[in-house]
Amino acid sequence: MKPLPEQWGEHQKKSTEPSPGEMHGDEQKPAPGNHSTGKTTTPGENEHPVQLNGQTLAHDVSDPTSQPQFDSRCPSPVIVPDPHLPREQWGGKYEFLLSCIGYCVGLGNVWRFPYLCYRNGGGVFLIPYFIMLFFTGVPLFLMELSLGQYGAAGPITVWKCCPLLKGIGIGMLCVSTLVCLYYNVIIAWTFYYLGSSFQSPLPWSCDAISNAGLCGNGTTVNGSSHRTLTPTEVFWNERVLGVVHSEGLHDPGPVRWPLAICLLAAWIIIFLCMLKGIRSSGKVVYVTATFPYFVLIVLIIRGATLEGSLQGVAFYLTPDWDRLASAQVWNDAASQIFYSLGIGVGGLLSMASYNKFDNNVIRDTLVITIGNCCTSFFAGFAIFSILGHMAWRKNVPVGKVADTGPGLAFVAYPEALALLPGSVFWSILFFLMLFMLGVDTLFGNMEGITTAVLDEFPQLRRNLKHKSLFLAVLCFAFYLMGLLLITDGGIYWFTLIDSFSTSFGLIIITLFMCIGISFFYGVNQFCQDIIDMICRCPPWCTKFLLYFKACWVLFTPFLLLFILTYIFIEMYNTSLHYGDYVFPRWGKALGVCMGATCCLQIPIWGIVAISKESGTLKDRFQKAIRPLNSWRVNNLNSESAEQRVEQERVEAPFTVNLTDMDFHAMAWENGSQA
Repeated sequence: MKPLPEQWGEHQKKSTEPSPGEMHGDEQKPAPGNHSTGKTTTPGENEHPVQLNGQTLAHDVSDPTSQPQFDSRCPSPVIVPDPHLPREQWGGKYEFLLSCIGYCVGLGNVWRFPYLCYRNGGGVFLIPYFIMLFFTGVPLFLMELSLGQYGAAGPITVWKCCPLLKGIGIGMLCVSTLVCLYYNVIIAWTFYYLGSSFQSPLPWSCDAISNAGLCGNGTTVNGSSHRTLTPTEVFWNERVLGVVHSEGLHDPGPVRWPLAICLLAAWIIIFLCMLKGIRSSGKVVYVTATFPYFVLIVLIIRGATLEGSLQGVAFYLTPDWDRLASAQVWNDAASQIFYSLGIGVGGLLSMASYNKFDNNVIRDTLVITIGNCCTSFFAGFAIFSILGHMAWRKNVPVGKVADTGPGLAFVAYPEALALLPGSVFWSILFFLMLFMLGVDTLFGNMEGITTAVLDEFPQLRRNLKHKSLFLAVLCFAFYLMGLLLITDGGIYWFTLIDSFSTSFGLIIITLFMCIGISFFYGVNQFCQDIIDMICRCPPWCTKFLLYFKACWVLFTPFLLLFILTYIFIEMYNTSLHYGDYVFPRWGKALGVCMGATCCLQIPIWGIVAISKESGTLKDRFQKAIRPLNSWRVNNLNSESAEQRVEQERVEAPFTVNLTDMDFHAMAWENGSQA
């Protein structure tokens, strides 16, 4: 065995060429860390004292075969904290890219973006939208991807880089839970429409016998608004939602069992797709992430041929400059960026944690964010050409042709589908596209929840039965809670959760994430971490990092504070409503509690982190923002498994082979004098 000082100096060399005499245990002399005091040694053994200046320890080894016992008892808690199964990784970079595109390009692009654009004056909405994209969306997107990839951990565990901010991960989990709760309801609606699309003629078209009265004279009106109703609106409000049978939030009414079956089918599909992990879902996205683009192109081509479509496109692209002075437009632009890109809910962070350590996150960020927002802009042409045609048929302005809200995609799109030749085929294709868009996004949200739990309880990864049981219980719990949202008054609860789950709570979480990484962890250190991941960082990446650094330190926090201020002012002065129904104060208060529950996790877990430290309050705070020793160990993901194993073994001679004399100063002095 080599002398102790040489061992320390040759730490890396021994990882590949261990000497024959090292790593041997001693049956009769346990390691100092064991409970045995080492008094079972025989007198003969004490005749050969340990020497550290060129002498061998061969006589201190009584049984070389005992070494594996010490290896199993004394693993290094820093390098390999637990012998659990290693984390999965994406099968290739394109699987990650397509998964992120599928996660970001979802129902928000064909449902939420068009109606926000419609509500805020058309083309003027695009200006704050792209400003928010480049100064909040792209920087925060890169921050989440980099944090997840460098730490190789979920939304909660990754905050070992700054334990004080662990509450951010818990808050992300709360937001993701609320989003998953109502997002699958949208998928249930698409299932219902998909099943109804197999009828010929379509049940919401004028060719259906039940709609003869609606299409014949055009005099059917809504008593409260005195506006002509179309067959698509009647089908949506009466057949799908049943909202006409509910008086409001306090009167949910019975569960609509056709929707309950659709919701159950949606959760079963999500469960089966997630059961095999990211390697199976990574293959699914090759279809689910690309198919929607084909359908959108078809709808745009068809919409362009409809009478009056140019009127709708003109409304879409013509800006009303006076609307730029409205804070509502800026708030909606920011909320759509967060909603569409999936920032702050943990899905991005979780998916990036399965990346290889040297993946180019800057390239992925630019491709995904710009591609996602261009898809939203692209999808706008499809729906506004249809709205222009609807306005032409009703002889009303485009701005008054339909109600804004989640029903826009389930009113305007079906009406256009009914006008297509072979409408049954195109309707099936369209709602199949909506289903794929929704499933991709829900994959990401569910991945954020499951990754966070599996990282905190890694024993679940080892046992497929336990993991399957956990996923089954999680999906079934979401199904039971989602039943409230598919009652007659479920749309009111849906609107409440949708309005507050991604409102001020999400903004506060991302604001603290940005400030925490920039000022507690250190923006320079974070940029260096990104450079470390991109082994050969191209010059253009370095230049982009200067832009991102300026955003993280200055522009992004400023814009988030501006949005947050407006949200609180708007929340106090304006009422929440769906159609003509105005939500009561207790309903708004319930929504505020949802958002507050998410963001209050930050101070709660911050106090817990500080209380675990010792010293003065200042000392506790400084210790709580210091990364844990295991934070940078994840760099080993870029090295071979053999190197990690050998680095694990190097520490063994220091803890196993030393005798009692090495740990008793008086005995050591006596031995050296002899």
